[in-house]
Amino acid sequence: MNTVRLNITLPASLNEEINHFSEELNEKKSHIIASALEMYFDYLDIRVAEKRLHNNEPTFTLEEVRKELGL
Repeated sequence: MNTVRLNITLPASLNEEINHFSEELNEKKSHIIASALEMYFDYLDIRVAEKRLHNNEPTFTLEEVRKELGL
């Protein structure tokens, strides 16, 4: 997996929580942050899908998607 180094600014309270969990779970802070972001992006995917559904954007059945992709 390719990685990228980022410099970010966080509230002190979040930094304290990351440090706590890092020590408690013996995991790198970067791993905890990456995992948290992955979970949050899953949540955002749901929000985007709900928005699209609410806006009556076109939907596709699984069969339509399979046919389009030649599966």
